[in-house]
Amino acid sequence: MSEVSRTTEAVWRAESARLIAAIARVTRDVGIAEELAQDALVTALDRWPQEGIPDNPGAWLMTAAKRRAIDWLRRGRMLLQQNEEIARELQRQQQRLGEAMDQALDHVIDDDVLRLIFIACHPALAVEARVALTLRLIGGLTTAEIARAFLVPEKTMGQRIFRAKRTLAEAHVPFETPRGEELGRRVRSVLAVIYLIFNEGYTATSGEEWMRAALREEALRLGRMLVRLLPGESEAHALLALMELNGARTAARRGSNGEAVLLADQNRALWDQARIHHGIAALEEAQRLGGGAEPYALQAAIAACHMRVLRAEETDWETIVVLYDALLGTTPSPIVALNRAVAVGMAQGAAAGLEALDAIAADSVPAGYHLLHCVRGDLLLRLGDITAARAEIERAIALTQNQREQELLAEKLKQMDGVAPSP
Repeated sequence: MSEVSRTTEAVWRAESARLIAAIARVTRDVGIAEELAQDALVTALDRWPQEGIPDNPGAWLMTAAKRRAIDWLRRGRMLLQQNEEIARELQRQQQRLGEAMDQALDHVIDDDVLRLIFIACHPALAVEARVALTLRLIGGLTTAEIARAFLVPEKTMGQRIFRAKRTLAEAHVPFETPRGEELGRRVRSVLAVIYLIFNEGYTATSGEEWMRAALREEALRLGRMLVRLLPGESEAHALLALMELNGARTAARRGSNGEAVLLADQNRALWDQARIHHGIAALEEAQRLGGGAEPYALQAAIAACHMRVLRAEETDWETIVVLYDALLGTTPSPIVALNRAVAVGMAQGAAAGLEALDAIAADSVPAGYHLLHCVRGDLLLRLGDITAARAEIERAIALTQNQREQELLAEKLKQMDGVAPSP
C-alpha cells in the first residue's frame, strides 16, 4: 500500500463519521449519505496520488461530499421543492473559504455526529445490527473488517448492514437527537453497543485469539467521542473509565506465545499507567456528575480497586464485594452475581464463594456459559475436591469457543494432576 493510500485510509477512518453525519442531515437517509461520502473517498483515491494530499484532507473530503449531495438533491428536485433551498444553502456553505468555514461548521458537525450515533444504535434495529452499523458508520470500518472481527462471512455482514439501513429508511427514523426521557433511554442503548464492541475486543467469544485489538481500540475511540459530545452524561464518562482501566491491562493479558494470562498472574509492571490515570480521572468525573452509583461507574470502581494496588494479594476484596452488592441492586443479572461469588470467595474463603455461587438460580445463567464452570472449578479446587473441580473445568473447555481459553483451561487440568485431593 502506498503512502498516499495509507494516509487516505487514515483520513477516512477519522473523518467518515463527520462526512456521513453532515450529509445525512440533508438527505435524511444514512444509506444515501454513506454512498455520497464514499463517492468523495473514491475521488480522493483517484486525485490525491496525482495532485498530492491537501493541507486539510478532511475539509477537502467534506467539500467533495457536499458537491455530491448538491448533485443528488438537484436530481430529485422535482420530487421535493424544498431540496432546492437546501442545495442553495449547501452551495453558500461550500463557498465559505478557509479556516472561518471550518470553525463555523465544527459545532454543527459535532451535533450531526451525535445524531448519527443515535441513529446507528436505534431501538428499531436488533442489537447485532446496531453493533455492525455503528462500526460501519461511526467507526469507518469496512464490511470486510467488521466481518473478520466477528468471524462471520463478509456476505453475511454485508446483508446485516444493508438490512439495518433499509430498516431505518422504512421506519422513517428522524435525523435528530432525542430529548427528555427518550434521550436517557437512547443513551443507554448507545453505551451498551459501545460496551459490547469493547467486550468482544477485550475477550473474544470465539476464534484463535484471546483479544481483538481493533475492536477494543475502536470502542475506546467511540467512548472518547461520546464523552466529548455528551460532557454532562455521567455514564458516558463511567463507561470510558471502565474501558480505559480494563484496556490498561492489555499488554499483561497475553503471554510471550499469545497465551491468555489471568488477572492474578499478570505482570503489573506491564499495565499502561497513562490509561490507568485517564480511567481514574474519567471515573472521578462520573462521580462528580452524580453518577457514582450507576452501573458503569460501579463496574469502573471495581476495576479501579484492582488497578490501585501493586500486588494481587493487596486487592481490597471486601470493598469489591460491597460494590458488587450495589451493582446487583441496580443491574441484577446472573453474570454480576457470578462475579460477586468470585469476590466473596476471595474475601471470605472458597466455601463462602461456593455458597454464593450456588445461590444463583441455575435457570438464570445463559445456556453454555462456560465461566460458571470455570468459577465453580476454581472454588472446588481451593476446597481440595479435585475430582469435582476437574469435571467442572472439562465442562468449561467443552463450552468455550475461544482457542486461547481452551488452552488456559487445559493447562489448569494439567496442574491438577499434581495436586493431591483433600482427605
